[in-house]
Amino acid sequence: MSVAAVATMHGMVWLVLSLVGVGLAISLPMTALMLVGGRRSGALDSAGAPGHEKVLRAVPNTGGLAIFLAVAGPIACGLAAVWVVDQETWARWLPAIVPYLDRIWHTMPTALAMLAAMSVLHLMGLIDDRRSLSPWLKLLVQLTVAAVMVVWFDVRLLELLGAWPSIIITILWIVAVTNAINFMDNMDGLAAGVSAIAAALFMAACIVNHQWFIAATLALLIGALIGFLIFNFPPARIFMGDGGSLVVGFLLAILTARTTYYTGEAEYPLGGGWYSVFMPLIVLAIPLYDLVSVTLIRLTQGRNPLVGDQQHFSHRLVQRGLSPRGAVVVIWAATAVTGIGGVALARLEAWQAILVGAQTLLVLLMIALLEHASRRAVAGNRNT
Repeated sequence: MSVAAVATMHGMVWLVLSLVGVGLAISLPMTALMLVGGRRSGALDSAGAPGHEKVLRAVPNTGGLAIFLAVAGPIACGLAAVWVVDQETWARWLPAIVPYLDRIWHTMPTALAMLAAMSVLHLMGLIDDRRSLSPWLKLLVQLTVAAVMVVWFDVRLLELLGAWPSIIITILWIVAVTNAINFMDNMDGLAAGVSAIAAALFMAACIVNHQWFIAATLALLIGALIGFLIFNFPPARIFMGDGGSLVVGFLLAILTARTTYYTGEAEYPLGGGWYSVFMPLIVLAIPLYDLVSVTLIRLTQGRNPLVGDQQHFSHRLVQRGLSPRGAVVVIWAATAVTGIGGVALARLEAWQAILVGAQTLLVLLMIALLEHASRRAVAGNRNT
């Protein structure tokens, strides 16, 4: 690698990392503003859809706007700058980005579509936080937004399987991850912390893989979540609401779908095998465990799986003796444990990747077995 290429790479790494600070600098004061504005306007925690079992608290649920603006604002400004600033000015003020200007132009339609999709989900979430929309309507909007991104803007996973399998899998992935983060927004600091950990792990993988623009968006998301989490750490003074959780989940889903994990080319930066495609599944194993487990519980009870209750993984940990803050920290730690293995996946040999996969499955199995074994103790305490 030439000296100029190394300098460009280092410049891009520092640019990406600096965007964490940009997201934080926007999110922190905006969250404080939303906290004050939410209290004054009475935009407090709402009951949700009919049948939603939830203990209401006098806490504003307007924090999602701060997260949205901290990510969407800089992206929109960056795209506008690429549109109006000439190459000579870029070379003078930010030379590291000059070799990538053509690629930015090429991906601008997808970036604009992502901003539009984020806006639709954010607006729907804001309305739902106030008026409790039908869960089926929310699911329909999510499916529509995902289908638009996948079909018209070529956001695809597992393209090696062919067009239609890739389209179906990617739409399901986007909807699943969006709802996994939305479902996880059930306890102070939980969704923001888990999402920040996952985004940091994805960003590290993208930096290693030289996928700078995905890494930059993830950096903004990390900063936005940290700024919000300062006010959302238990006991929370503000919630993100659906206006935030839907956007965060959608971003994680879209950005992982846009990331290239395997091309079959030996010179590809990560150099991993086909098993690299499982990296996002492993990093998000804990949120997906919560999504699948609580959905199965509701279905076995004859309940609508889209209507919220107090049976999430975090609630079940509290029922088994942990404090709410302790449950949040345990889930953060479990996310980091599985996620670190996922990030390393693309640089491992096949037998090492099998070990990472086995480790992830064993962590989930251990959690499930502990939950099952402690259920009797919880039931016994209730009876006594």
